[in-house]
Amino acid sequence: MTESDKTHHAADRLIEACRSKGAPVCVGIDPVLNKLPDSLGGLEPIAAIEKFSLEVIEAVAEHVPAIKPQIACFERYGSEGYAVYERVATAGREAGLFVIGDAKRGDIGTSSAHYASGLLVGEEDSAVGCDALTVNTYLGMDGIEPFFKAAAATGKGLFALVRTSNPGGDKLQGLRLEDGRSVAEAVADQVADLGCGELGSSGYSLLGAVVGATKPEDAVSLRQRMPQQIFLVPGFGAQGGSADDVRACFKPDGTGAIITASRSVIYAYNPADTDWPDAVTQAAIDLKRQIAEILS
Repeated sequence: MTESDKTHHAADRLIEACRSKGAPVCVGIDPVLNKLPDSLGGLEPIAAIEKFSLEVIEAVAEHVPAIKPQIACFERYGSEGYAVYERVATAGREAGLFVIGDAKRGDIGTSSAHYASGLLVGEEDSAVGCDALTVNTYLGMDGIEPFFKAAAATGKGLFALVRTSNPGGDKLQGLRLEDGRSVAEAVADQVADLGCGELGSSGYSLLGAVVGATKPEDAVSLRQRMPQQIFLVPGFGAQGGSADDVRACFKPDGTGAIITASRSVIYAYNPADTDWPDAVTQAAIDLKRQIAEILS
């Protein structure tokens, strides 16, 4: 975390990065041991996922503005795995990428304050590698307020779960309240209210929203309810979301969303290929092209 980052709003940094790279896209880094290239098979699991993740960063850094390491893929290996996550996040930032830590943390206020300190602030004089963090709103907004305060103090951003891409989310997020709103719409209204106090020069809040690419029917309403939120849009590619599905997440000027793809990019190779990073690079280029085309 540099002094410049502390004074340069996270939403502004993300929008600038997207403009610089030519499309608002993000590559998820979700290393799964049995999907890694054969060439990494001789390494210990921790070493293999680290080498894979770092090579993915190198393969995509020229073409995309952001990466999203999935913390669970690293935490399963304990403290050594979390240390790898931190190194991967730091490597992403050193490569000039906007790094979104995909942790989906959320708890009661006291616990959330500890999570926020560890994932956004860090110890004194230490660098916490992510630029933004995903957080879980479904314990209530008091559960993410500590993250919001920490993000505001450190120049970081947040993406709050609103309408997720998993099928099971429908059974909760799609329920209708007495006032006619869906649960997701009610959460969206609360996210918009909390986020309006921390806007960058771009007009966007440090508090963004996770809105799945597989829920295009809800995107129009959510975009209207959260005009100052950048949407982090998972579910593109392997989960079934298409370029047409994500159009409604954007504003007419082409801002307001960043599309994330993981498996369709990072596992675009044949495991036997020794030049597998080339396939990852090409998949990132294809992702960028698809999104740029719908915004042109």
